[in-house]
Amino acid sequence: MPTPRVTRTRVIAAVEVALIAPATLFMFALFMRNVQPLEYEPARTAAGLVAWYAGRIWTLWILLMAFPLIAFVSGVRMLHTSWSRDAELQAALRVLLSIARRYGDALLVAGTTLVAAGVLGIVALHALNS
Repeated sequence: MPTPRVTRTRVIAAVEVALIAPATLFMFALFMRNVQPLEYEPARTAAGLVAWYAGRIWTLWILLMAFPLIAFVSGVRMLHTSWSRDAELQAALRVLLSIARRYGDALLVAGTTLVAAGVLGIVALHALNS
């Protein structure tokens, strides 16, 4: 059975996911709208979603600003509380930093390789739709 601390952390994580979901959906729709011409799906649906958000001023203030801000502030507070009370978390971070120092060059290569793959994918999609 999970401890109350673990349960509380899971609840906060779930609430944060729910809070950032509308903004994430909007950002994804912005991307999808520009992947291909608007007469094709999913660009047409994405453009409709972006237009829905743009047509309601409250979506900017609540869904795109207030909810992510609440998620950010609550996440920082939760991490600060966890950090100050949890010796295991502090030890795990020390181990993680030790691994990052030891294998930092390989991690950097892995990260840049993933970014390069993403860039190539975006460029290829753009080239195919031009």
